[in-house]
Amino acid sequence: MESPLKVLKRYRIHPVKRLGQSFLVDNNITARIVEASGIGEGDTVVEIGAGLGVMTAMISPRAKRVIALEIDPKLVGVLESELDGISNVEIVHTDVLRYDFSSPLKGRGRIRVIGNIPYNVSSQILFRLIEFRKHVSSAALMLQREVAERIMAPPGTKQYGILSVIISMYAGVSRLMMVPATCFYPVPQVDSAVLQMEMREGPLYPLGDHAIFIETVKAAFAKRRKTLANNLKGMASVRSREIDIFSLLATAGIDGQRRGETLTVEELGRLSDTISRVPEPL
Repeated sequence: MESPLKVLKRYRIHPVKRLGQSFLVDNNITARIVEASGIGEGDTVVEIGAGLGVMTAMISPRAKRVIALEIDPKLVGVLESELDGISNVEIVHTDVLRYDFSSPLKGRGRIRVIGNIPYNVSSQILFRLIEFRKHVSSAALMLQREVAERIMAPPGTKQYGILSVIISMYAGVSRLMMVPATCFYPVPQVDSAVLQMEMREGPLYPLGDHAIFIETVKAAFAKRRKTLANNLKGMASVRSREIDIFSLLATAGIDGQRRGETLTVEELGRLSDTISRVPEPL
């Protein structure tokens, strides 16, 4: 397969900084990612940021259908040229943050997702995938090493936070490989990691309300130096239900003097479930 650098040169493509473009130029790494992703012949795959179409071309013989998402109109033209004649590939010019991940199978199945995610919107994309978790079976994603470490961080560590908790609640995560910065053009200042997210059939622990869980997690980490009790006071769901913070924490079996980063995913789930069980006043 042709070198991505040669493709860039032929089409006179210059990376767009505002789009966070950094092209993986090592085809061996690309092949390893596709191999490790577990994509099979019956799968419908959505590729985030298809770029030059190198990964797309590697996926297409393995999958039933490939939907290549790309936001850059110039790269859409490259994809149309490079992938011309591959019948199971559909190129979609769109912003991934607006893409409906339920649309490929019309809500009657689950897709696989793969891609080299732009670092500047990685958290937003991850939360978007969690939003569509019922329609996504797995996601093999290239991320900035720091973001990958945050996702996999355990409680009590500096990296542990909102991303760690929410993704752990809805997906099992494993690291497939590390990718050095030298494998990209332009060369970024940080290394990358490829993570595999396997979406759970349901949350890891019982939750009464997804929205309240998200709100609880964000509140717990709102000000890391403040105690959990102080952070929870600002929650809209707590105020609207006229909940006494200390009674709430006692019911959930959690010490309010602790800080959010010390709470496990289970404890945060239990706390949000306790809130959701309190009816709002008529």
